[in-house]
Amino acid sequence: MNKDILICGVGGQGTVLASKLIAAAAMNCGNTVHSAETIGMAQRGGSVTSHVRIGSNAFSPLIPKGSADILLAFEPAEAVRNLSYLKKDGTVLVNSNPVKPTTESLNDTGYDGTEMLAYLKEKCCHLMIIDAEKICAPFGSARYFNVAILGAAAGSGRLGLSSDALMQEIEARVPAKFVETNKKAFLAGIAYADSQYNNGTQL
Repeated sequence: MNKDILICGVGGQGTVLASKLIAAAAMNCGNTVHSAETIGMAQRGGSVTSHVRIGSNAFSPLIPKGSADILLAFEPAEAVRNLSYLKKDGTVLVNSNPVKPTTESLNDTGYDGTEMLAYLKEKCCHLMIIDAEKICAPFGSARYFNVAILGAAAGSGRLGLSSDALMQEIEARVPAKFVETNKKAFLAGIAYADSQYNNGTQL
């Protein structure tokens, strides 16, 4: 399998864990994997981008512009910021809930992610928009979205990794007291992707 996956969000959303779960699952399935993270200046609130390259076609850990097969975006503005990495027929899964930057609280720019989502709808052939607050409500925190979006990606069939392979890594790499909730969030993501197809929505 050859697959380039870009994961983007802001600090504190769990993007790095998501990339590690994907990379480990791919390696355990016998694939060659390269990965790297670029992290913004702020630990929380700064941009975080993870590159995961699976297969023999990758000779460097960073995905070239216009080459990513799939973009997993934890925040609408970060999806737009990194859209240039996506190939023409690539797939975007994005959280509909914005994370307002510090400048928003200072200047009240009115940023709510709406314009970003509209832009993505215009530019992306394959787009799945996921409400992190809604999908994670049963688990008491939107911080489980990093695992839920992996479930949605696996359920869409676009990720190229089986749900079993990813579930195995969740069990192995997530702290024991959070494993069961993360597994439920992952399954919720799969169910969400299934519901999109059942409703006739094409990714």
